[in-house]
Amino acid sequence: MNPCHQSSAFQNLLPLYSDPVDTEKFTRDPVAAYKLLRQLRNELIYITSRRQRALSCRYSTGGGNPRLMYAPVKEEVEWDEPRIIRYHDIISDREIEILKNISRPLLSRSVTKGGISKIRTSQSVFLEEGNTVVARVNQRIANITGLSMESAEHLQVQNYGIGGRYEPHYDAEDNENERIATFLIYMSDVEIGGATVFPKVGVSLKPKMGSAVFWYNLHKNGNVDLNTEHAGCPVLRGNKWVANKWIHEFGQEFRRPCSLSYWE
Repeated sequence: MNPCHQSSAFQNLLPLYSDPVDTEKFTRDPVAAYKLLRQLRNELIYITSRRQRALSCRYSTGGGNPRLMYAPVKEEVEWDEPRIIRYHDIISDREIEILKNISRPLLSRSVTKGGISKIRTSQSVFLEEGNTVVARVNQRIANITGLSMESAEHLQVQNYGIGGRYEPHYDAEDNENERIATFLIYMSDVEIGGATVFPKVGVSLKPKMGSAVFWYNLHKNGNVDLNTEHAGCPVLRGNKWVANKWIHEFGQEFRRPCSLSYWE
């Protein structure tokens, strides 16, 4: 059986239009690309057959993690450059409900580096590891990614109501201990809207309850990967719940070694 159960990416690899979308245009006009991706309502754009063959779906042990040897996770490559991976069924419905119940009374307006901003309209809260479910989810992220959580931020739960969105942005913030990677867990389905989109490469990821997507914000040489600019499209119908873990550079020296190459 396919480990991803014929998931959305495989079904959406067919062209949505009679003519291929000019993906070269995305790097030239990311604003136009973002508007296009919002209109697609969570569907992947046209992908060439050559690129389709490069994408894969498999069971993963997180690079040989003992905790995953007998219970591997379902890993799906959604895009190759930047490498965006979706993990299926990595959090249970019961765990999701617990995280929501903990978060609801603590939610407040989300902020950006500059404070409250119109580009980010959601409510959020950072959860510390005092709760066993939070600790369990954090450990699961460490197992799957193979990265150290010693300098990672607390798990952040976010809720987007109707019209809730996060305009195009980078998770990396030009800090000394930069956000090397992002692990984003979908804790709800969304009827219409709410996709996570990467305008510069033309990728749109539909929220799927119980799944998570993971990508590196930095190249191995420490530079920001400019193709990781992403956005949360407006929720048009439904309610969007996510939890994200921002993983930082410190502690990853032997887990993701630096590269001296300009291209890595």
